[in-house]
Amino acid sequence: MGAERFDYVIVGGGSAGCALANRLSADAGTSVLVLEAGRSDYRIDPFIHMPAALPFPIGSRFYDWKYETDPEPELGGRKVYHARGKVLGGSSSINGMIFQRGNPLDYERWAREPGLEEWDYLHCLPYFKRMETCVAGADDWRGGDGPLKLERGPATNPLFDAFFKATVEAGYHLTDDVNGYRQEGFAKFDRNVYRGRRLSAARAYLHPVRNRKNLTVRTRALVTGVRFDGKRAVGVDYLRAGRHRAVEAGEVLLCGGAINTPQLLQLSGVGDETLLKERGVPLVHHLPGVGENLQDHLEVYIQYASKEPVSIAPGLAWHQRPKIAYQWLFQRKGLGATNHFEGGGFARSNEDVDYPNLMFHFLPIAIRYDGSSPVEGHGYQVHIGPMYADTRGYVRIRSRDPREHPAMRFNYLSTPTDRKEWVEAIRVARDILNQPAFAPYNDGEISPGPSVETDEEILEWVRKDAETALHPSCTAKMGTDEMSVVDPRSMKVHGLEGLRVVDASVFPFVTNGNIYAPVMMVAEKAADLIAGNTPLPPADVPFYRYREGDPLYPPGDPRNVASKEPS
Repeated sequence: MGAERFDYVIVGGGSAGCALANRLSADAGTSVLVLEAGRSDYRIDPFIHMPAALPFPIGSRFYDWKYETDPEPELGGRKVYHARGKVLGGSSSINGMIFQRGNPLDYERWAREPGLEEWDYLHCLPYFKRMETCVAGADDWRGGDGPLKLERGPATNPLFDAFFKATVEAGYHLTDDVNGYRQEGFAKFDRNVYRGRRLSAARAYLHPVRNRKNLTVRTRALVTGVRFDGKRAVGVDYLRAGRHRAVEAGEVLLCGGAINTPQLLQLSGVGDETLLKERGVPLVHHLPGVGENLQDHLEVYIQYASKEPVSIAPGLAWHQRPKIAYQWLFQRKGLGATNHFEGGGFARSNEDVDYPNLMFHFLPIAIRYDGSSPVEGHGYQVHIGPMYADTRGYVRIRSRDPREHPAMRFNYLSTPTDRKEWVEAIRVARDILNQPAFAPYNDGEISPGPSVETDEEILEWVRKDAETALHPSCTAKMGTDEMSVVDPRSMKVHGLEGLRVVDASVFPFVTNGNIYAPVMMVAEKAADLIAGNTPLPPADVPFYRYREGDPLYPPGDPRNVASKEPS
């Protein structure tokens, strides 16, 4: 009896894989198999579906692949921990649920790369709109009938009011929607939370169509290699329940993310010839860009103590957790129903940049991502970091064992521009947090603290304290140069047939913000390219450009009469 065969085998049931499975299986004549190495995202699992439970899956071997970098030279040799989702839905099942498209000028930057002309903002916008239902309201920039239902953070805690007022006092603007006409500014954030539950890619795209007869989903299936006939991918090998299995494919679609996709390509003989020879992997195709160009966002928490008992700290105490669980389980409300990242914004740290290079997430509590607190009592914090640093790293297999995590280095803080923008980032954040609006609450800086003041002291603190924002990307970039891996017009791997890549690894540059939304847009656009559908026509709407002096609000908005740029 021959091996199973599917028209499409999707390797990775994460964010992009779930979207592709939905769109490609819409054709009843097309058979689709999804292979996910992690577990299922069981509906009864509160650690996945309760938004406030987000610290629990991170670091757990049941939900997280628990990657870490090689020693980072500019971080004092520290290894930086990287969480990646080990579950259906991928990292969308364990992430912070913040939904940000990036800046329109991110995609204008993409489109300046040869071959990426149709990845500009106006070509991407229709796919952003197709995938979302913006609960706050659809308009020229936002979708109203897509599978991703996005709630806007309520941000009703008085500390949010102080934060937004402080940004204006510091000379910045509020914006109506960071995913709309103008990203630059501060606002309440969209979140992939709906009716008090996390809405992962699996829950939005995959589960609603699991009953399609032409769609098969297998979890705990670790793909160990792509099988080739010459230069054509013809299937994959995988491990499941301790057994080696094989499946044939009309096309293999890699959706493992910026770490696993280059790892699997290299294990399969696609990558730099010298590296593969050193690791004992037979060469299928020399493609030196595989695993190179690794990018990410690094962040720190700037934390302050509060004089007033207004933070959410008491509500997260252990003795309150049964109440939180009850409210969430039976009423879908309360502290359990929010990711707490309800507002923030984007700003430029200097006049040399064309669009915001800093991202802020504000939290009405002083707490670490792992749930630990640096202070008893009340506090608040911002997460801050540069958005498009010029640092570059790599992902490279260590051996032929697919279960061994690859070597990985981001080279954080390795360039003068990155170090300069880090110093600026801390100073901008402190300036905002010390505005008059915070006077009723400001009881002093907890971290980094007043002893950290000079440029070098700031950088030394960043070296010791910074964490990844968990946005690895760009390791199989789209393009046409010799270091490109993927054809931007088809998503095919250069020089090979029957093999495509669709995930964050195809980004040429990391976007300005959390990367879940851009990954989903790429998947939506790629689905049309793969299926041979007529692409959605480009949008015809304006968007904000600081350099060109565009109005702060959409043309015709009466608020433009009184608005002006900050000094």
